[in-house]
Parts: sequence; structure tokens; C-alpha cells
Amino acid sequence: MTAPTREPAGTRTSADLIRAEEPVLAHNYHPLPVVVARAEGTWVEDVEGRRYLDMLAGYSALNFGHRHPALIEAAHRQLDQLTLTSRAFHNDRLAEFAERLAELTGLDMVLPMNTGAEAVESGIKVARKWAYDVKGVPADRATIVVAADNFHGRTTTIVSFSTDETARAGFGPFTPGFRIVPYNDLAALEAAVDETTAAVLIEPIQGEAGVIIPDAGYLAGVRELTTRKGCLFIADEIQSGLGRTGRTLAVEHEGVVPDVLLLGKALGGGIVPVSAVVARREVLGVLHPGEHGSTFGGNPLAAAVGTAVVELLETGEFQRRATELGVVLRDGLTELVGKGVVGFRSRGLWAGVDVDPAIGTGREISERLMREGVLAKDTHGSTIRLAPPLTITADELQSAVGTLERVLTQGA
Repeated sequence: MTAPTREPAGTRTSADLIRAEEPVLAHNYHPLPVVVARAEGTWVEDVEGRRYLDMLAGYSALNFGHRHPALIEAAHRQLDQLTLTSRAFHNDRLAEFAERLAELTGLDMVLPMNTGAEAVESGIKVARKWAYDVKGVPADRATIVVAADNFHGRTTTIVSFSTDETARAGFGPFTPGFRIVPYNDLAALEAAVDETTAAVLIEPIQGEAGVIIPDAGYLAGVRELTTRKGCLFIADEIQSGLGRTGRTLAVEHEGVVPDVLLLGKALGGGIVPVSAVVARREVLGVLHPGEHGSTFGGNPLAAAVGTAVVELLETGEFQRRATELGVVLRDGLTELVGKGVVGFRSRGLWAGVDVDPAIGTGREISERLMREGVLAKDTHGSTIRLAPPLTITADELQSAVGTLERVLTQGA
């Protein structure tokens, strides 16, 4: 059989490359028809040289923009020294990463992993182990309370407690041990917690659901309830954390410190997958050798990049930028209410924008924005998400909002 002839990647057009993906890639995504080939800061460029302002930032994985020089330099330096040992051995970068991440978050111990879903899975395992070893829950009886409309990942355990049928349908049987309550409802949460409850697992802001921000006092209420009921508060800050909302962590807006913190996305600087479970010592201390692990978790390259990310956050610059530019974003979106926008929610440089369904679906609006040189992403119905790199300028942000106004008022 003769092998098919393939053109070199550099000679293929965007249309060629999109067409080439169809027969060989699983269809688990429906990306916008743009093929990115280069990027710098807040801008990306396709294979034909067209430039786009990135208003998604890899779902917050690119909080510091594309190819931030300090992060690229840290990665290059580590690539010349050591990339992987596995946790079978120690490496010279891991201790500093763990020390500085624990200090940044105000917690004690770090369990390094790779992807966000791995961090969530690890947090679930740790919570169950803590429930049996410390709380005294009978074997195999531990429960975890979660919120409806959550998004914590795509593994079979995590989709077991999703309320999104697109994520669930066809993937059963599902993992037991979870109780789902409405988000932002402390009374329902209290009713669901009992002597078997290991933890309450929530997003401080629900990103995939459309940047849903709970009422003031909700997070503090979750903290009070979990403390009083003797279970753990696990905050999934994989999207909301590391500067996105104007604070290092979104829970800081209510002065709350969870027992367990889940981090990912921006922790890898947009270079390598890095995630972590960060927790109080008596929680992560329940793990013993052989009970949990990861070949790549805590590898030297990840630790070097992760440490450089923590260094950027230690200055407070990016948290300040998100706060100040968040006002620019909020003010710009406020002007669009009644001009195609029916409502929005924002905190820092993160917004869920509800578009009048008569104008188009979120997907259709995102496609129109793409044609005008702005990249954003739809979520449910006619809602789009905006989450630009924290390095964006006020002029770029205002330009993006102006482009949104133009595509809403001009229609298709």
C-alpha cells in the first residue's frame, strides 16, 4: 500500500490543515476555524499571517500571555539542565516550587500533578482518605457535596457529578458518592451535609457555566458551614485562581481560606501542564508512599516554570492589572447592555456575556468576532466568555469591546 503524499506543514493553508484533521483527529472539540501558528503576548497569528487579539487566554492557562519572556527563559534554562526524573528520585527544583506555592496560597503542603482534572481527582481521593483516617467515616461511605452546573473536568469520576448531559451521556456507569445541590444556595448545602460528608467541592466562580458569581457571603458561608460540620472545603480555582479575578485566589474576595485548593492552567504558564493540590498539613498528610502518584507530576521542567509563575504573582502586578483593567472591561460591557447584550457578569478580567438570542448563538457571535480579528469562546446558549491575558492593555481591551459592539449591532 502506498503511503499518502503529505505537503509540508509550512505550505498548507488554514483550510488545508482543518481539512486534514477531520479523518485523523477524534471529534471531541468543535474549534473555531482559525489555525494558530505563532503568538506573542496578547496576539496570535494564523498560518496566512492574519493577526487576532486573544480574548480567551486558553481558559486562563495563558494568564501571563503567550510566551511571557520570564517564563520562556525559565523553561529554556531548565531544558538545558534536566527535564524529568519521575518521583522515583528527588530533583533540585521541586522543593522551591512547593515552598513558594504554599507560601503564596497561605497553606502548608503541595501535591504536584499535571492537568486540572488530575488535581480534582487527587483532591477527591485525599478528601476520602481524610474522611476515613481522620474523621472516622465508615469504609466506603464517604460522600462529597458538589454544586449543580459545575465544571471540574472530563474524567469518568468527575462527569459522574456533572449536570451537563453532553458531558455525561454515554459514559456511565457513574461513580457513586456525590451529592449535587444548587450553586449559591447555603440552605441546600447545609441540608446535604451529614456525618458521611468528607468535603464540599465548589468553584468560587463557575467558569464553564458562564462566569457565574455567587452572592456576597456565599463563600464565607461555605467556610463556616464546613468548619461547623467537620468536613473539608475544597475550592477549585483552576480557572478562577492565579490573578484572574484581581486577587491571587478568588476566595480572597471574601477573606476565605479553604482546607484544600485545586490549581492548574495558569500554573504552567501556558508552556507545560502543571497542576497542584495545596492543602493544610493534616489533610495532605494522610497520603503515604504508594497510595497516589504521577510519573510527570512535579517534574523539574514543570517545577521550574511553576516557580517562575509564582514569582510573577508574588509581585502583585498581575492582580493589580486584573483589578484595574477589570473596571475597563466592566464599564465597556455596561455600555453594551441594551445594544445586543442582555446582561453580563464580571470579576477582574473575566466576564460571561449574555447576548440577545435574536442576534445569534454564542458560537455565531464568536465566529463573527473571529472574522473581525478577536478570539473568544461561547458557552451555553447565547453566552460568550471573555478572559484575556492579564498582560492586555487598556487600548486592546477597549478595542475588543468595540469589536463586540460592532458585531452585535451590524448583525451577521
